[in-house]
Amino acid sequence: MEDKNFKFIDGTVTSPKGFTAQGVCASIKPSNTAKRDLAMIYCEKPCTAAAVFTKNLVKSSTIEVTQEHLANGIAQAVIANSGNANTCNADGVEVAEKMCEIAADTLGVNSDDVIVASTGVIGQPLPIERVEYGAKLLKGKLSKDGGTNAAEAIMTTDTVKKEMAMEMTLGGKKVIVGGIAKGSGMIHINMGTMLSFVTTDAAVSAEMLKEALKEAVEDSYNMVSVDGDTSTNDTLAIMASGLAGNEMITEKNDDYRVFVSGLTEAFKSLAKQLAADGEGATKLLVCTVDGAKTKKDAVSVAKSVICSSLFKAAMFGADANWGRVLCAIGYSGADVDITKVEVSFESCKGKILVCKNGAGVEFSEEKAKEILLEKEIHTLVSLYDGDGCAEAYGCDLTYDYVKINGDYRT
Repeated sequence: MEDKNFKFIDGTVTSPKGFTAQGVCASIKPSNTAKRDLAMIYCEKPCTAAAVFTKNLVKSSTIEVTQEHLANGIAQAVIANSGNANTCNADGVEVAEKMCEIAADTLGVNSDDVIVASTGVIGQPLPIERVEYGAKLLKGKLSKDGGTNAAEAIMTTDTVKKEMAMEMTLGGKKVIVGGIAKGSGMIHINMGTMLSFVTTDAAVSAEMLKEALKEAVEDSYNMVSVDGDTSTNDTLAIMASGLAGNEMITEKNDDYRVFVSGLTEAFKSLAKQLAADGEGATKLLVCTVDGAKTKKDAVSVAKSVICSSLFKAAMFGADANWGRVLCAIGYSGADVDITKVEVSFESCKGKILVCKNGAGVEFSEEKAKEILLEKEIHTLVSLYDGDGCAEAYGCDLTYDYVKINGDYRT
């Protein structure tokens, strides 16, 4: 990190002051498995809180309940399960409210101060008795060391846990941000199946926390796409304990701007982890666009490239098919002069120019393949038309994506 105000550290959602967590196996997942599938996160005091959700019109009942609970900008705990989405169920709201009551009884908090989330198969009744069983296992077991287990408990088709911690300085005080996330498939721009729970010990008002969340999500989670499908359950929630001792952020001052910058980088870390672990993925793809007429144009181009199935397939095959990049730029809707476009591919094995002034240039196919065989590939697009820039995150499209989703429910 170049910004001296913040740096990444080893840690997770429990790293900020006041937070504990844990995850257990409650056998909610339909298959016979010993994997963790129920998580709780708790703060020793009520927190200011905010959240953003999926833009899909079909939503999990957990979202309706969480929105109601966060109307006052206060939360103290999270309960989340994997293996069942609690979506399109006649008793969905009742079950989500019951999950909050279970968490409240387990942790000794008000049920209205509980954030609830679910992820997994859509249209299957969620067995509340399994949640009750899991809560008994969790009672008295939440700890500062439990964040990683909580990260594991929200995984579905994920192959790795996603977690992060960061330090930043606000008004001379050290502030920590920690987070976990899950998501591998059904991930698309504008929240994109994704759950993420972020904690901080910063002192920030509920209004400013909500504003900071909206700003930070635009250049991070909202720039991720795995497969073009926007989930029904996407939830990103943040709780701030205020225990760091910084002066309360109540307006958009310098501390607020530092907080938003740090939060954006924290979210980008989790966003990249989500993209890299896309279903069947073998590579993280990053598309960086500069020189656009406007930020909006840069965003449109970056998203269009990262969402292109043909481009994603080419990256899987380590094929430097730059024409697919130009094609995606062309239908992005952005105001672009194609005759100025320059495209390069880059990885830890080097950088290679493949297109200049909207036309191909001579390059070594062997060197290009060497670059594209790496695990993280950057596509660099320069438009030479302004100051707008953006970055989007995705993954390659592989045979295994179809295999995973061909029998996801059964």
